[in-house]
Amino acid sequence: MKKRALVQVLCLAFAVVLGLFMIATRTSAQQPAKRGEGAKGGAAGAPSDAGAAASSDKKDDPKKDAKKDDKDKDDAKDAKKDDKDKDDQTVTAVVGPDGGVPIHADGPFRSPFANPTFGGVATIRVGLVLNDITQYSIQNGSFVADFYLSLTSDRPMPDMDLIFPNGNSVNKEVITDKPTFKFYRYNGTFLSPPNLRRYPFDEQELGIEIEENTEGIDEIRLVPDQKHTRLENGFEVTGWDVASLEARVGVHDYPDRFDNDDLYYSRYVFKLGISRYGTSAMFTVFVPAIVIVLISLMGMWVGPDHMEVRSNAGAPMLAGAVLFHFALMQQLPAVSYLTRADKLMMGVYLSLFVCMLSTWAFFLVDEEKQGRVFTLGRAIVPPLTAVIMVIACTA
Repeated sequence: MKKRALVQVLCLAFAVVLGLFMIATRTSAQQPAKRGEGAKGGAAGAPSDAGAAASSDKKDDPKKDAKKDDKDKDDAKDAKKDDKDKDDQTVTAVVGPDGGVPIHADGPFRSPFANPTFGGVATIRVGLVLNDITQYSIQNGSFVADFYLSLTSDRPMPDMDLIFPNGNSVNKEVITDKPTFKFYRYNGTFLSPPNLRRYPFDEQELGIEIEENTEGIDEIRLVPDQKHTRLENGFEVTGWDVASLEARVGVHDYPDRFDNDDLYYSRYVFKLGISRYGTSAMFTVFVPAIVIVLISLMGMWVGPDHMEVRSNAGAPMLAGAVLFHFALMQQLPAVSYLTRADKLMMGVYLSLFVCMLSTWAFFLVDEEKQGRVFTLGRAIVPPLTAVIMVIACTA
């Protein structure tokens, strides 16, 4: 019977090592590389070709009609050229001293995409009303957002091309487009990498980043319109509680694209903080782990005369701990740090290991000393386990 119990204890030790190996494997993952920023700048696209004037059905004077058509085509080309020159900042740039990339000799920026002739900076107030957040995935931090975006300026705005650095497949609906007021509705998928250090009591930030693709801070300056930055009535994220709301504006540069790329671009960042419900986190992670440890401690009151029963008291709990930890890992992405749940499970494994040590002690002493080992085990292991679990729960 003792040989069977010894085999069971060795199996339990192997399971503990397996659980610790699962933690080490998961935390050895490297942090994902930062998403590459798309190259900004570049001349705005030329407007679509103007349609040629329809040929007249009249045949009174074919030569006159042909000359008129040629004149209309020339006028259309001139109009296209004027519009292109107006939108293309590189028209006023000159070839640099070393050739290659054109530069602006005047103005604070040498970048070919600067516009020193614009005549001042347009201050644009950005308002965002978030209608809905759906399909949030903690695995990759992706979510689908639907929101209204308003742009208000104290002067006519330059032609703009808004992009979303952390967005993908963003659909745009133009509601109004006036020189000093623009109003859009957007719907698309966005990405905000999760921070899982405090999981399952974690708080995530869902961000929407907006940047002007062609006009730098020498032409436009974005500022958050706090009065019109809010959530739609009845807004909620399924499974999460809204914790914070923030809108701010910074600047971003791209110094590695080409020589003299010194122009900065305004970037608007809207962030919604959401937190996991504490009650749900407690009952889905902490309570099962603590129950596993408590049941394993029941074996401490089984004497040396029933070694097989004592060994069997810990085996199912250890197997349950490994499976429970594996289920938690499946819900989260691989990260390079320990989450709070990982630290809790390390405490569970250590507590079960201490219980196994108390069982191993019976195989290392003579039978006449097993009663003393039994008494010491009941006096030392439960308090030590309680200390381990308190540290694991609060780490």
